[in-house]
Amino acid sequence: MLHKNVACRIQRMNELNVITGSSYNVDPAALGFTTCTYVGIKLERSSLYREIIPKLKEIPEIVECHYTTGSYSVLVKLYARDNHHLMELIYDKIQHIPGVITTETLISLDQCIGRKLPVNFMVG
Repeated sequence: MLHKNVACRIQRMNELNVITGSSYNVDPAALGFTTCTYVGIKLERSSLYREIIPKLKEIPEIVECHYTTGSYSVLVKLYARDNHHLMELIYDKIQHIPGVITTETLISLDQCIGRKLPVNFMVG
């Protein structure tokens, strides 16, 4: 009976789009990508973000991209093999996108918290 209740709750959360998919977590370091970096991107005009997103999607090392408020128009998270690879990504790819005027790079030294948003299983 318990398994049926869990299955019903999962089905209901899928129907409500609370659950939007499932995936495996891959350790980038196990694939040789040991440098996790956040890059703040300033644009000539914030409204250009719709035009640069397709260019950023072409860079497979970028795993997240957010249109933001504050100092940057866009914030991306990427993984590089090392600092040399990171420099290539920033200088040869990101900064060559039309509309990008400057970037600021923050290298993550360690991920201290990594979790998903808690879900209230009383849905439905």
